[in-house]
Amino acid sequence: MYERIQLQTLAKRINEARKHIQVLVGPRQVGKTTLVTQLAKKITFPYLFESADAVASVNTIWIEQIWETARLRMQQNNATEFLLIIDEIQKIDNWSEIVKRLWDEDSRTSTNIKVILLGSSRLLLQRGLTESLAGRFESIYLGHWSFSEMQTAFGWNANQYAWFGGYPGSAALIDDEERWKRYVSDSLIETSISKDILMLTRVDKPALMKRLFELGCLYSGQILSYTKMQGQLQDAGNTTTLSHYLDLLDTAGLLAGIEIYAADIIRKRASSPKFQVHNTALISAQRAKLFQEIQENTAERGRIVESAIGAHLINYSLTENFKVYYWRHRYSEVDFVIEKRGKIIGIEVKSGIAGNTSGMEEFKNQYKPHKILLVGKSGLAWDEFLTINPAELF
Repeated sequence: MYERIQLQTLAKRINEARKHIQVLVGPRQVGKTTLVTQLAKKITFPYLFESADAVASVNTIWIEQIWETARLRMQQNNATEFLLIIDEIQKIDNWSEIVKRLWDEDSRTSTNIKVILLGSSRLLLQRGLTESLAGRFESIYLGHWSFSEMQTAFGWNANQYAWFGGYPGSAALIDDEERWKRYVSDSLIETSISKDILMLTRVDKPALMKRLFELGCLYSGQILSYTKMQGQLQDAGNTTTLSHYLDLLDTAGLLAGIEIYAADIIRKRASSPKFQVHNTALISAQRAKLFQEIQENTAERGRIVESAIGAHLINYSLTENFKVYYWRHRYSEVDFVIEKRGKIIGIEVKSGIAGNTSGMEEFKNQYKPHKILLVGKSGLAWDEFLTINPAELF
């Protein structure tokens, strides 16, 4: 069974002396449960795994019950340490306050229960961690699978990855593409929106948010003003509503709105977003065309490739702590700008789409970037770029 590199980090932290709660967060179906199952097989002390997925949100006593079970099993086994794993923790109301109280109780009594919390809602988990568990946790973000991971685990080539994306659970279905599309749409997209956003966050216009997601997938890799979005959507509400819904989709690991690169923070926040999916499967599953048809259409294949590059950057930005932007000035544009500790890198993707012009020279003159990089035609091959950790470019 394929093991992700984060398993080594998690195993090291768990085997160290009890210091922090470990928080594993990431989108649905990227292998969080598989990862902790692999970890449980490696450790030498007892553990308990429970999921809150089917527990009512108002059942706040549930966490305390399973925590007491962990304490009892630790005593029964005469163990000096015990591992408690709770999946989908964000489903329980006021979960962070309950975990804080129980963790602090164990700290006072020197009860060595190590804790791993798993969740698929980055926004709600982070809110609880910063408000209640400050100083008591370490987090690992488990993102969508990279090209290198899908290639190693399933033998995929770059074109397959660009179209079918980085969901390992769907890999076995790609030979029956209609079935694959249904699986991604029903089991991944619909479940992520309904369970990770609508059930956990107040959304006054859920139909609007779903249409915004569909629009973002359709225009992934393209800049669209909120005014144009309102023209595309019925009952679109105001720009604040659309911006909020886009943020929710982003925290669920579905769709991001990349901001413009600018020295002025206000201009960044007020800019038209560039739609970018976190996983290109979200585009392909909603398209009528099939993989082979896309390979024969240069323009459409180019747009998929650019979205794959963008998804690669977005996912690594969440683990490597760099920012992803785009840049545009009048008719000049740079596809992606990444920034870390004051250093910036401009990235232009040449996918062969007619009329695609570069603004790299103007960007270079204005901002003096650390590096400029051409990906695709006449530059670094796009499939090779997908094997690189972008943080290593700085």
